[in-house]
Amino acid sequence: MDVKFDFGTVEGERIVYVRPVAVADLPDEVRAHAGNREVIWAVHDADGEQLALVADRRMAFLLARENDCAPLSVH
Repeated sequence: MDVKFDFGTVEGERIVYVRPVAVADLPDEVRAHAGNREVIWAVHDADGEQLALVADRRMAFLLARENDCAPLSVH
């Protein structure tokens, strides 16, 4: 089944996706800011565009909610 579905918004909020990112997979200039972390968290819009990188999952969810977005985990 290859049908696009517009998930739209949840209770008026825009959906964003939160996922872990291995620091080793990031560009050098980003790794320099990651400190000793092995994993940081990315927030993406519905089209997959990265909106933010943050230190931990909790912060990613807080950031999303502060910007009127509905965060969902991606594994």
